[in-house]
Parts: sequence; C-alpha cells; structure tokens
Amino acid sequence: MFIQNETLIDFCIFRLLLNKKIRLKTILSIDCGTQSLRAALFSPEGEMLAIQRVLFEPYKSSQPGWAEQDPEVYWQALTEACQKLKAEVPEFFEKIAGVGVTTMRDSLVNVDEQGNPLRPLMVWLDQRKAAPVYKPGIIMKIIIWFIGMTDSIQKAQRDGKCNWIRQNQPEIWKKTHKFLQVSGLLNFRLTGTFRDSVASQIGHVPFDYKRQKWGNPKRLFVFSAKLYPIEKDKLPELVKPGETIGQITEWAAEKTGLPAGLPVIACGSDKGCETLGMGVLNNETASLSFGTTATIQTTSKKYREPIRYMPSYPAVYPGYFNPEVEIFRGFWMISWFKNEFAHSEVLIARKLGIPVEKLLDKLLHQSPPGAMGLVVQPYWSPGLSQPEAKGAMIGFGDVHKKEHVYRAVIEGLVYALKEGKEKIERVSHTKIHRLAVSGGASQSDEICQITADIFNLPVVRDKTTETSSLGAAVLTAFGTGIYPTIDESVTKMVHLKNEFHPNDKNVRLYELLYRKVYKRLYRKLETFYHAIRDITGYPG
Repeated sequence: MFIQNETLIDFCIFRLLLNKKIRLKTILSIDCGTQSLRAALFSPEGEMLAIQRVLFEPYKSSQPGWAEQDPEVYWQALTEACQKLKAEVPEFFEKIAGVGVTTMRDSLVNVDEQGNPLRPLMVWLDQRKAAPVYKPGIIMKIIIWFIGMTDSIQKAQRDGKCNWIRQNQPEIWKKTHKFLQVSGLLNFRLTGTFRDSVASQIGHVPFDYKRQKWGNPKRLFVFSAKLYPIEKDKLPELVKPGETIGQITEWAAEKTGLPAGLPVIACGSDKGCETLGMGVLNNETASLSFGTTATIQTTSKKYREPIRYMPSYPAVYPGYFNPEVEIFRGFWMISWFKNEFAHSEVLIARKLGIPVEKLLDKLLHQSPPGAMGLVVQPYWSPGLSQPEAKGAMIGFGDVHKKEHVYRAVIEGLVYALKEGKEKIERVSHTKIHRLAVSGGASQSDEICQITADIFNLPVVRDKTTETSSLGAAVLTAFGTGIYPTIDESVTKMVHLKNEFHPNDKNVRLYELLYRKVYKRLYRKLETFYHAIRDITGYPG
C-alpha cells in the first residue's frame, strides 16, 4: 500500500512538472493575408499572449484586372512582425517551441534555385486570362459536354496563373526553379527548403485533391493536372499538416530574431486553419468564414464534392477533407459598402479605435429583418459553377436608405452561405446542427444574430478573432509534441465564447424570403446574365 501511494505521489509530481513545462512554452503563428501579416504568440492553453500586425497594400495593378505584389513585401512584413514581438514580449518570444505558417490561397510566385522571385507574385484577385491549354480527345470532349462542364473547364484553365505566365513570359517560366504558394515562399525563407503543406495547395495548381498529392496527368479524371500542366520538378515537396517542414536557418534567425534550429511545422491555408481554430472536426458543425471570400466548410473523413466537380480541399486535420462552398468576394462587399456609403462611420471608427463593423451594427438596427423588401444575390464575381453570374439587387422603393442596402447585402451573403450548407448536407448525408463563425465580420453581434436567424441554427464565436492564427498554433502545438494528438490540442486551445440563438419570428420571415425569392433568383436571371455577357463581354 505504501509503494502504491509513493508511486501515486511520484506521478502527481511528474504531472505538475510537465504542466509547468507546458506553461513555459509558447507557439508562434505567422498568418499572411491579402492586406496584412500577423505574427501571434499563443500559450499552450490557447491564450493569445501578443500579436503584431503589419499592413500593406493588397496588390498593385499595372493594367486593368491585374493584381500583383512584390513577394519581398510578405517577407519584410514577417521579419518586422517577429522583431517587434521580440521587443514587446521577450519573455514569451524566447520560449517559442515552434513556428506555424498559414497564408491566403491561390497566390503564386516563380522563384529561382536560391528562392529569389523572378517576377511579381500573382495575387488570388488577379483577373487576367490565359488561352486554354487542355485539348481533350473527341471521346473526352463528349464526356465533358455530357456532364455539363465545358464552360467551367474553359474558365478554370483561363484563370490558371501558370498558364498565363507560360504563354506571355516564357523566358520567366524557363528560368523557374519552383512555382510556390505564399506559404511555400515563407517556409523556404525560414528553413531553406522547398517544402510546403499538403493543406496549402489550394488554387490553380496540378493537385490531386482526392489523393492529396501532386496530380498525375495520365489519370483520366484528374483534370487539375491537365488544366495546369506544371512540371513536377517545379513544384515543392509536400508535407502532411503537423509534420516538420524544417528548422529556422542561421540566416532566417538573423533576419527574424527567432532562434536557429527552431522547428517550422506544416499547417495549411487560412480557411483550413480557421476551421480547425473553431474546433470544427466533423460534418455536424460548419465553419463560416466571414472574410474577403466568404466560405462554409465542414471537416470530413470522406471525399465529398458539394458542388459537382469542384474539389473538396485538403483539411489541416491530416487525411481529412474540407467540403466547401465559396462566395467569391463575399464579405468584400462590406468593404465595397464602406467605400461607397459609410465614409462617416469609417472616420468615427478610426478615431475611437474600434472595428467599423461595430458602428455599422447601428445601421442594421435601423433596418428591419428583410430590409423592407430589398433582396441581394451576392455574385459580385462569377464562380466556376456559375461562370456567367453577376450580382443583383431587387425590390427597390423610395423608402429605402443606406441602412436597408447594408442589411440586404448581409442577408444576401448569409442566404448564399445557407445554400452552401444545403449542398454540403446533401453530399455528406449529415445534418449540420451548429455554426462556428470567424473572420472580420464575425465581430458584429448583429451579423452573427442575422446568421442564426437565417440558418435557424445556433451560432458560436471563438474567444479570439484570430482563428486562422489559432488553428496554425493548434497544429504547431501538436507538431512540436506539446500535445500527443490534434484532438487534444483542439480541446485544450480552442475556447468558444459567445453563442447566438435564432429568433423564431425572424426565422419564419427569412425562411419565406429564402425559399420564395432568393432560391429562385438565379434561375430567373440566368438568361439575362448570359445576354449581358454576350453583349458587353463581361464577365470574361
């Protein structure tokens, strides 16, 4: 009995020492988006200890529709953010156990053998068009026509950044050693190795989404490898999320202030990290990202395509998938509204040092649910499954003011996300019972409540708004051995704070508007969209 008690005491002492060791460690997340880079330090308990943001112009446009960025902007922002963190909280900075990098999707750059950029990086917003490169045989052509994918396949390859560079800058392509996502570029700068996460390969690249590896062009229905024929030796080595990319080099240590030898852990795209950072590990909870591009995702063990022939992306949870429906330029529409109608609110928010969404909540208060009959179809930019789509706003009357327009925009975006939910449920054969929201617009209580009312589901929000950074930290905590599994890492680090419940009265109104108006809009307007494109050439 004495030995058993002694053993128990020893075990308790061991756990106390282990917990103390864990508490002494910190995790660094690098989150590079379209308009800023954030370097955030987290505790193993998921508390954000410090953060540094470096802002930059989203892109430069030398010609209409072009969106390019100097890749050095991202690296300089990373080094600046890290050095500022080191100066601000040296006691946390010196205890970093590992680094995780998450970045925006589908933004690519050509580099030479030393990792030096050969041209500006093409940001995901770039709209230039390439000539089609895929020439299917007669049988495949018939199959593509039969399944209704002719227009979509044509659009997809025209949007391929690699295709445009090969056709218009062949000398650049010839010199290209690697063609990298932003994550691949930053991982190389930190570790000196051309390696990147499996979960970062989202965009116009030859990736086999079902098998989660580079695509083989000889496989019959792996279209990505045919539409974006990038030589395999120009692609980085792929690493599973949670595994080690490499270690901080002496050169990177000098630039960033990080200790040399520190492990860099493979993470994934910002949307995928957001989903993990909200604790979404199955098909029963959906992650809603209220960002520049609005998305709804779940996490699935099986490969499912919510939109036919649109891939299910690799999740940052290794071996899993993120079935997704995307509203391109989704909550960018809030930026559009702010620029066009909310100058005074923007100025006041800057003076008060608060998100402008907080002030815009007042506009939502001033407009009743349903925006007094205004309904928005938020296709500000066409998608792959609807290449001819445009935006629409119907129901105008002389009673409408800017508050009604703002509410209609928000409601239209949430309608579109609800439509995405139904598509995910249909292919997963699982009902979604809860929504987890993140992104800039999720800071608005009113937008969260509108979401709960339109979906008729409870909505939860994380303690931190930096959920993409948190997701990267969750993976890094697992990858560095702080936690033995990703599930435990999520349990210990993700803390949901606010919950919004549907208002029954609003639910009934929104359900009628959704079923009787919104769901029918696209079919009614589709022929007009075709006519507009034929007459004006827009969208291309």
